[in-house]
Amino acid sequence: MFLARITGSVVSTQKVDELTGQKLLIVEPLRVNEADQSDLQPTGRSFITVDTVGAGEGEVVFCVQGSSARFTPGTKTLPIDCAIVGIVDSVNVHDRKIYEGGSV
Repeated sequence: MFLARITGSVVSTQKVDELTGQKLLIVEPLRVNEADQSDLQPTGRSFITVDTVGAGEGEVVFCVQGSSARFTPGTKTLPIDCAIVGIVDSVNVHDRKIYEGGSV
């Protein structure tokens, strides 16, 4: 699993039938600031994910990749490699809150 911020969405009118009706979002993985562990920093990479939880742009989510992305009831038949499986409320590192839901 990894943390990511939703940065956008993808619309595709031509796709395999299994993806019809699926919400596709662009996420940028995040990591704990290596310098002082004070916040979450973007990694500069992007992934397209299937949203299974009703997340929205700007939210921090946690994602799964590979075969784990197909372990939810709604994704088990989808040809996907990455899925959003949760919306993050907060992140604590060494008893210090470095992210609170709703903050950007």
